Amino acid sequence: MKNNLFFKLTLLSLLYILPSLLREGSGVSLAQGVIFEPEGTTLEQAAAKAQAENKLIFLDCYTTWCGPCKKMVRETFPQESVGTYMNAKFVNLKIDMESAYGAPLAKKLQVQAYPTFVIFTANAEEINRILGYHDAESFIKVLEEKSQDNSSGPLQQRWRSGDRDPQFLMEYLQTLNASYKADEANDVAEAILDGKEETFAADSTLRMVFMRNITNPFAKSFTYTVQHPQALMDAIGEFPVQMKLANVMSAYQRQLIIEADGTATLDQEKYDRFSNLLDSLQIQNADHYRLMTLITLAEKQKDWTSYLNNIRKYMANPALDADDMQLARWTKAFTPDTDKLYKTQMQAILRKRLSDIREGKREPQTRVGNMKLSRPTDELLEMIINALDGKMPGQ
Repeated sequence: MKNNLFFKLTLLSLLYILPSLLREGSGVSLAQGVIFEPEGTTLEQAAAKAQAENKLIFLDCYTTWCGPCKKMVRETFPQESVGTYMNAKFVNLKIDMESAYGAPLAKKLQVQAYPTFVIFTANAEEINRILGYHDAESFIKVLEEKSQDNSSGPLQQRWRSGDRDPQFLMEYLQTLNASYKADEANDVAEAILDGKEETFAADSTLRMVFMRNITNPFAKSFTYTVQHPQALMDAIGEFPVQMKLANVMSAYQRQLIIEADGTATLDQEKYDRFSNLLDSLQIQNADHYRLMTLITLAEKQKDWTSYLNNIRKYMANPALDADDMQLARWTKAFTPDTDKLYKTQMQAILRKRLSDIREGKREPQTRVGNMKLSRPTDELLEMIINALDGKMPGQ
């Protein structure tokens, strides 16, 4: 009991740096509201029921830490009007996208924000999706709109048949964007930009296509821009271009791990191909993507020896720089049940950083992006070190 209280207090004190120490339940829907399938129901099982009952499938993709997800549970799903509409029309399903079943499904569906609500046919073919919190009235309205499978079917057939008319491609891309179908949108965007790699930066419409829709680091427009970024930087600024290039590579790096049946493995062929691409493009911080992949893999496998070894490699690499908040994020992998040996090794890494700050070799962080921290990170690191020892704040 004392440990639970301690970790709750520590979470609050550490600005949610250690959310994995204690997870809050997602709650349940009230009877008069939306009736969801029992926890553990799979999309495949929901599809079988939807076919038998001649219904569509509604999937709530949530995480335990997502505030708007919880707000939907508290305020929207319990509403009788929402339940009356949804229970008659859908087989309603909730899946934690960080669970053993949910994580690979999130990757397959390319869920990148929470909450994401996906509407499927009874055969589990995606019709549309909705993002973010909605109140009862607006949610019913958008559900009615998004449940109509009348947007991309004919266009998809034209695309598959080889139609590459420029006007058609732009129309199809707009439809895919409205449905949040990122993979398909990337493919269409690549077709739109094909042959225009050296000139698209001068065209505002094509620039928007690139910035919004190119997610494949192997796309010709992407590799050209990595090597020749100045034209696009001149048009829209250096920071947006740098962020775009980094985001594409980071997103792809997260796809290098295969999760299925509660296990995680490295897609070695995909990893090697991506690693070679980083070298061919002469990416300065290429090791960031390699090591972050291996650190994430080790965390998912709970291989704490590899986890810590790869963190040390990252810290020792002169081309990389893990800031204080990155160290804190790496620490969140450790729970009360983690072997003390590994916690002690992580403490040593944190103490080295804390010592560098206290000796003036490094400045503590006071901001993360545009967000000002409530306390400098040297205080935060000290609290995390104590938390790993099981000490309550102030002890």
